[in-house]
Parts: sequence; C-alpha cells; structure tokens
Amino acid sequence: MNDANRMNWRNTLLTKLLNIQYPIVQGPFGGGMSAIALTTAVSNLGGLGSYGCQPSTPDEIIQLSRDIRKITDKPFNLNLWVYDRDERLKTFDHVAYEKLKLLFKPYFDELSVPLPEMPTDLGPKYADQVQAILDAKPPVFSFVFGIPSESILEKCRSNGTKTIGAATTVDEAIALEKAGVDAVVATGFEAGGHRVSFLRDAEDSLTGIFSLIPQVADSISIPIIAAGGIADARGIKAALTLGADAVQIGTAFLATKQSNITDAHRHGLFSPEAKYTTLTKLFSGRLARGIRSKLTQELKGQDHLLAPYPMQSKFLSTLRTSLIKNDKAEYITFWSGQSAPLIKHRDVTELFSYLVEETDTLYS
Repeated sequence: MNDANRMNWRNTLLTKLLNIQYPIVQGPFGGGMSAIALTTAVSNLGGLGSYGCQPSTPDEIIQLSRDIRKITDKPFNLNLWVYDRDERLKTFDHVAYEKLKLLFKPYFDELSVPLPEMPTDLGPKYADQVQAILDAKPPVFSFVFGIPSESILEKCRSNGTKTIGAATTVDEAIALEKAGVDAVVATGFEAGGHRVSFLRDAEDSLTGIFSLIPQVADSISIPIIAAGGIADARGIKAALTLGADAVQIGTAFLATKQSNITDAHRHGLFSPEAKYTTLTKLFSGRLARGIRSKLTQELKGQDHLLAPYPMQSKFLSTLRTSLIKNDKAEYITFWSGQSAPLIKHRDVTELFSYLVEETDTLYS
C-alpha cells in the first residue's frame, strides 16, 4: 500500500472544511426515508451523515438535532428544500384537480380507495423550518432547490454551521459560490430522487456527472461534492480524478437496513428491475428519478394533468400506501439512481468499510 496515495484521497478540501475523516457524504433523503441510525452511523464511521428534514416540522427538526447529538459527536448534516412550493399552486384550481382525479380514478377504484379531496395542508414551510435549523445550529446545513437568503447564510456563519448547496449546472454552482456557500454538491442526471435545479427547468438541467464535475471544477474554487451514479470505489476515484473533493452517495446508503425506506422499496433496489430507471413527475409533481413502474409506463405523457409539488405527492399518499399494503409495489416508482445494480451491501458499516477499503486499494 502506498501510504501517500492512500492519504491523498482521504485528505481533501472537503474533509478539511468539515473536519471529517473520509470524503464520503451520505445523501440526505426526503419523504421520511432518512433515519437517525443511518445518519449517525455514517458520521461515526468518518463520513458525513445526513438527514433530510423536508417533511419535518420545526419542533421535529430541533428534536432530531438533539437526538443525533446523543449518538455522535462527529459532524452531521441537516437538509432542507428552499423552494418548497411550486409557483403553479397559485393557478391550480378545482377544475384542474377534477381532471387529476379522473386520470387516477381507475387505480383508486381498483383498490377501493376513495379519491381524496383537494389537499389544503401541504406540510411544513421552509421559512419556518430554516429558523429551526438556525436554532439547532447543526455542524452542516445543506439545501436543494435554491439558495437561502444572505441573512440566513450569514447567521449560519455566525453559528459555525458550514453550508452546502446543490447544483445541477455550472451556472448554479457559480451562483452558489457567489452567494458565499461553503461547498457545492454537483449532481448529475444519474442521481436518484429529485432533480434539484433552480435556475432553469429540471428538463433543461440534465448534464451527466462526469461531464459536470470538470466543468464545475474549472469554474469555482470552493469544494465540490460529486453526486449521481456513484456506488463503489471506481466511482469515487473517477469523481476525485475529475476534480471533485468528495462524493455524495445516495442509493447505496438508502438500500441499507439502517435507512427508513419500506421493505418493498429495499426489495426493489436489489431486484433486476433496478436496472430500469426513469425520470418522472408522476409521484411528486417534480422531476425525479426512480425505478420504472406500471404507473410511469401507463401514464406516460400525462404530466400536464399532474398537480404541482407538493400537492401531487399529498394526493397520491393514500394510493401509495394501499398499493404497498396490497402487494402491488410494481405500480410504484421507488426512488433510485442509475447505479443501483452495483449495490451489494445491506448494512451501513459493511458498505462504508467496503467503500474505504476498495478505494484504498485503487490508490495503492
């Protein structure tokens, strides 16, 4: 083992910035899929554990931070969505909602699930959640779908909280650096879950990660975290070689038993169907990558009838629950990146050890 090479990949601008041992970030998961057990395990193992607070109330965020600190004294990350309500909500009326109900009526009827009335409670708001982040003072605050205000970023600096923003294009990475954010997640279109674009439409922000990284590296000077399609040591080395200072791994960590996904979701990630992912707005109203399903195939081309985020996900929540309960998971698009067929491990410690040991070997 060449110790100099091994230490070289472990010691980067990002590890120095966050005071972590390895340049491995666990992707934050929204939709209730994050888990304290996963977040703290990754942090205790020397990476940066993350928790997606998108569905959490302010009080829950405060308590989450307390609970995480009881299990780890290492840096951890809390994540929020800045742009948490689609503009189209203002014009999506009851006429449009009736068309939405008509589109999905056969699926609700098949399961004898009543069609829901137009949702009025769309969940916690970013403005309230971000105040909880400032009160909780986590070591790291990451965000997607935009950039927090200058005053919020300044308060984070005063609190000693490092900030990380997500970019799907070079222009977004430049905007994040100009705003004073500490690091950027450059996320390629291979990534599972939502396309977190904020300067242009998601459909116009689909650069692959290994094209995006070097362009971002040539354009900004703050640390870059590569995300999308990275599930093993080969992906880690490739990302670092192209100019990244760390990697963010989502799907591989999501598949471990420590995450909070359903058994059906975890089964899907290890199934042959994981080879086939698609970008769809069907389940949330925003473009996201997941495993192809009967619904994505049967309702292809119907995006114009879908409700805006987050109303679409609220509308489908009872149907999604009933589909899983009735063993019809094939109708659900489970969030997954394009590299799901590469995942092997169901335990976070085994996965993390594998990533470190195999990367060490590649640098020997």
